[in-house]
Amino acid sequence: MNLNPWLLRAAALAVCASLAACSTDMDELQQWMEQQRKEARATIAPLVPPKKFQPQPYEASLGVEPFSPQKLSVAVKQEASLPNSLLAKEMSRRREPLEAYPLDSMTMVGSLTRQNQRYALLRVDNLLYQVKSGDYLGLNFGRVMKISETEIGLREVVQDAAGEWIERTSTLQLQEKGR
Repeated sequence: MNLNPWLLRAAALAVCASLAACSTDMDELQQWMEQQRKEARATIAPLVPPKKFQPQPYEASLGVEPFSPQKLSVAVKQEASLPNSLLAKEMSRRREPLEAYPLDSMTMVGSLTRQNQRYALLRVDNLLYQVKSGDYLGLNFGRVMKISETEIGLREVVQDAAGEWIERTSTLQLQEKGR
């Protein structure tokens, strides 16, 4: 393909002229940008200085600790003073020796029947105890409701998440000799 040299020169001249026209537009654009920068003022509000921290002394140590045994015993006595409370019945009776131990420290090691009465054998602190239906054991006012060859069924009085005293059932399983 053979192109006319005059045509090539004319095209090159047209491209140069259009580029020159752009450069004058660029000068105007540049001047407008500088003018806008001078006129625009930043309106940034100054930062508010932080408030000075005033430490407060901890004075609750002078009061009653919220988890202290004294506070718990006061709450239990208040609950026990209500006439229809589950806890009132439990607080008015004499405590039995096995109520001083938590259930997880007790191990059922066997059962026996004597004079048509079923007894469970419990090991607590390396001592052996006999319990029958109606006896109490554990820290939550646990009353033995039934005894079978393999477990003891208990009824306990505990506080629920709302602070109400409710009954719940639990069991103590017979532990085999290697455990």
